[in-house]
Amino acid sequence: MTLISALENIHFKGLFGDCEGKNEKDLLKLSEIKDLLIVQIAQYKNSLTLIESIKIDNLNLKNEVLNVSNNKDTRILWNGPNNWLLATTKKKLLKEITEKFDEKNFAVTNLSHSRTIIELEGDNAKEVLKKGCPYNFNDLKKNNSINSIYNGMSVIIDMLDDEPNKVRIYSLRSFGESLYYSITDSCLEFGYKGI
Repeated sequence: MTLISALENIHFKGLFGDCEGKNEKDLLKLSEIKDLLIVQIAQYKNSLTLIESIKIDNLNLKNEVLNVSNNKDTRILWNGPNNWLLATTKKKLLKEITEKFDEKNFAVTNLSHSRTIIELEGDNAKEVLKKGCPYNFNDLKKNNSINSIYNGMSVIIDMLDDEPNKVRIYSLRSFGESLYYSITDSCLEFGYKGI
């Protein structure tokens, strides 16, 4: 089965918005991230399993607000109490995840085909997010993630870096096009490069 991206027919490469007279390195960069394994892991309330004792790709699942455990290939985002979202380039990890998180104690759901991910990079990335999201982005630091809304659409925002600002915005696939149009509209003021 071939995966067709939710943004396949609307994401274009090139320069858009207020780009005239600006150095290309100063523009926002906007791209779609595809081909990740995305898994939600939720621990049942009656589970006695110590989550700290389980590692995936040498990373612990931490039950700390805003926390993101990460390495080069994998990011584990705290999504709520005893709830995490794992995103990785290593598709083979799905087998390890289902073995380590037994169905008696955990609900493991593969969300890979049901999410759209937009990556935004540049000094004005937080300004774009402020236009549609009520969160105080001045407090969001590298390796933090939040659940919120962007112009009424449910999103997860993962702060990858803060030198320069680089974020991934996860949404339901069905919101993908609307979110893309909202994000790109907010980027026009600063100028952006679709990559």
